[in-house]
Amino acid sequence: MAQYYTTMNLKSRFAPSPTGYLHLGNARTALFAWLAARSMNGTFILRLEDTDQQRSPDIYEKALLEDLQWFGIDWDEGPDRGGDHGPYRQMERLALYDAYYAQLRTAGQAYPCYCSADDLAAERAVQRSAGKAPRYGGRCRYLSAEARAAREAAGMRPTLRFHIPDQGTLSVPDLVWGERHYALADLGDFVIRRSDGSPAFFFANAIDDALMGVNLVLRGEDHLTNTPRQILILQALGLPVPDYGHLPLLLGADGQPLSKRHGATSLRDLQHRGYLPAAVFNYLARLGHHYSAMVQLQHWQHEAVQSLDDAAVWNWLAPHLQDKVPTGREMSFVAAARANIVLPADALDWAERCFATPVMAAEAAEAIIGVSPGFWSAAQTTLQAAGGDYRLWTKALQQASGQRGKALFMPLRAALTGLTHGPELAALLPLIGEARALTRLHAAAQRS
Repeated sequence: MAQYYTTMNLKSRFAPSPTGYLHLGNARTALFAWLAARSMNGTFILRLEDTDQQRSPDIYEKALLEDLQWFGIDWDEGPDRGGDHGPYRQMERLALYDAYYAQLRTAGQAYPCYCSADDLAAERAVQRSAGKAPRYGGRCRYLSAEARAAREAAGMRPTLRFHIPDQGTLSVPDLVWGERHYALADLGDFVIRRSDGSPAFFFANAIDDALMGVNLVLRGEDHLTNTPRQILILQALGLPVPDYGHLPLLLGADGQPLSKRHGATSLRDLQHRGYLPAAVFNYLARLGHHYSAMVQLQHWQHEAVQSLDDAAVWNWLAPHLQDKVPTGREMSFVAAARANIVLPADALDWAERCFATPVMAAEAAEAIIGVSPGFWSAAQTTLQAAGGDYRLWTKALQQASGQRGKALFMPLRAALTGLTHGPELAALLPLIGEARALTRLHAAAQRS
């Protein structure tokens, strides 16, 4: 592909319907289309397919632009910045389609259809009962001009259908799936304009790609069966046909397409949970690795956090901590805890363990049970004598108790943090403070 597109300008696009927050599957499609354009010095277009006006309130368009920008995806042409091939909202392009409808009707390649939803449902039921794939049988294909006029005089509002030949095969090359072959008889005459005058997806999507000069279309594999229909439309109109590549859908652990029952399904969900753009970028770009999706996402989130400096980590965490970290201790807290922070929830937990009362985990309680009272007494005495200095304290406690290694440090960690793992105690002790540490050591002595 690289060699081919060096001789021409690669132009890809992302064309979502703004009917909700940006789904992870669509975000992945946008990512690959954007990467293709950027890697080849090409052009990337954002186009909004907003013909479903009832489900496309302005709030979702605004959210879509915000989410793509948060994700790090930019575009060269789009609804917010214009370009040479606008407008970039489908509802603003309706007049452009009329000439192509007329061209198809004049050529006998489109015709009005007056079949009702009940008519079509009954036809599909008969086809299924006969073991056939449901498709439109062409009932209105050869209506006379008089029959059409009578129906319209009766107030019937027709759709417009594309006339597909009854015989023949269409070969469709696909950058992901290879060449696929479709029997034209299986496609059926399909609607290209709804009865309310709005364009059907097959039609507007294909026309817009051609008029905007899009030559690479990357989208989900759920569009595989749309592609032959769109190619037929473009060929009938003498318009250029882009290259198509259909990406595998994102699936949940149950093998079903990703949905809300699987947890976070939109970029906004992950953003609100504190995931960083770089983590989501790597996660979506690398799906298909043998690690589970969640393991991958957690890994790339950790990598993204660790790539930030302390000030950037704090700026990311601050809105989530709600004054849990005392003023002036922010950078010390980040430096101490950052290796153990993947999400803001982790930071909140460590802030509470440092500056409030930690919840004692079961394994920490077990680590305290059985430790001698003398150990806890010595721990408190030596901490006071060391003035809160961790190195002096642990050295003195080792001498006073005769304990070393895990036998020394595990009870201290359990008592001070309520956990048996975490950041270095040497970094945590100054945050916990001598007074709070003494209180926790005393409480541990009561437990053991």
